[in-house]
Amino acid sequence: MWSQYRKTFWPTQAIILVVAVAVYFGMDRFFTRAAIFWLIMQVGAVVGAAWAARLKGMIARNQSRLPLHKPA
Repeated sequence: MWSQYRKTFWPTQAIILVVAVAVYFGMDRFFTRAAIFWLIMQVGAVVGAAWAARLKGMIARNQSRLPLHKPA
């Protein structure tokens, strides 16, 4: 999971920063709202990386099977 997170770290952080700044200036400069939004997006980035790693593993396992293999 961490390899997937490290691979997409900088682009993800740039998008999160832009969105958090937009929320800050778009919501009458309430720092608390922007900080909560930033925190939720950070959690989403970690969960998304875990999900992507899981899907990547599932695809790799399915591709390594024989074509006529029936799942148990």
